[in-house]
Amino acid sequence: MISDEELYRQYLSGDETGLEELIRKYDNPLTLYINGYLHDIHEAEDLMIEVFSYLFAKRPHIRDGGFRAYLYKAARHLALRHKSIRRHHFCLDDLTKEPEGGKLVDEVIRTKERNQILHLCMGELHPDYREALYLTYFEGMSYRQVAEVMGKSVKQITNIMYRGKERLRGLLEREGITNAES
Repeated sequence: MISDEELYRQYLSGDETGLEELIRKYDNPLTLYINGYLHDIHEAEDLMIEVFSYLFAKRPHIRDGGFRAYLYKAARHLALRHKSIRRHHFCLDDLTKEPEGGKLVDEVIRTKERNQILHLCMGELHPDYREALYLTYFEGMSYRQVAEVMGKSVKQITNIMYRGKERLRGLLEREGITNAES
């Protein structure tokens, strides 16, 4: 399997397939990451495209092993900047939270409820805890990569992760989920 950095260098040398592979690999995860800031999937999709546009227009030098962290750091920067200048809009989707009756099976309901509780509890966390936990557990990044994305040291990320997991465990227990793993 070709590394992200090799695909990026492939693109820089004029082969468009490198760009296509990187976009295919990161479009959904990056959109979900940005959506964590904006809470608007359509805006998150637009910003994901903007992240790639910036990256490939500017063609920055990225060290080996650093492409993913660079990409998420750029996404974080754009999302924070966008969030600070955007206006909040009313969304009809917020009113349609009812699940479809024919598809409700006990396991589906339990899973959905647990996911909603997790989402609710993650929303109550300090933003640094939430972001570090998300990048580590949902995006599979190492503490070093998370540190690079968040602009912190690995030691700070270690502390943030410890405190974030403890806080999240407490919130989940409050909501009745007692088998929360670290």
